[in-house]
Amino acid sequence: MKIALVGYGKMGQIIDEIAQQRGHDVVARLKETPTLESLNNADVVIEFSNPEAAFNNIKFCLEQQIPVVCGTTGWLEKKPEIEKIAIDNETAFIYGSNFSLGVNLFFAMNEKLAQLMQAFKNEYNCQLEEIHHIHKKDAPSGTAISIAEGIIKHSSFNSWKLEETQGAELGIFAIREDEVPGTHSVFYRSNVDEIELKHTAFNRKGFALGAVIASEWIVGKKGIFGMSDVLGLS
Repeated sequence: MKIALVGYGKMGQIIDEIAQQRGHDVVARLKETPTLESLNNADVVIEFSNPEAAFNNIKFCLEQQIPVVCGTTGWLEKKPEIEKIAIDNETAFIYGSNFSLGVNLFFAMNEKLAQLMQAFKNEYNCQLEEIHHIHKKDAPSGTAISIAEGIIKHSSFNSWKLEETQGAELGIFAIREDEVPGTHSVFYRSNVDEIELKHTAFNRKGFALGAVIASEWIVGKKGIFGMSDVLGLS
């Protein structure tokens, strides 16, 4: 495939390396807003930029009928608008708060655990914790929000909130520390014990590989998808 990378920071560079290892041609490495010329007839765009730039980057590419795989977090209030643009232009869009295979398995296990724990909601208190490198701009992480949404779907919580909460709000603690790639934990605590579900990333390669696999999968498709579709977890 011909892949255009929109957003060329640390993640973009690792995606570049993995894409080439898998036999693809990286035809654009953009740090600025894409233009039709700079996309170089790409078959697919992988977008890892920043919350401020993501919406306009994705919108432009979808309007050119180029499918987009996006891993940028912190802009999701505009996601419904992007999904409509993808449908209107008869192309495809995948958003992933985290493209790692392990994290997406974690998402599935998290929902199953939330279903089991609902019967014991009076005995156990649930909270989330996420740890990321000090350069990460948004808090909580997109991955933590996805985890929270999975719990809310199967519980009596109706929303999430940063830091300590009570009642119907699910608490998320966001910690920024050194160069940590990403650690996410779900805790169910009672007066006598604790259940912990945890995923720890050792480096960014798992995220990058998942994004390339998603870009391989999306070409030729139309619609709105997620990593659960790519990995057959739906």
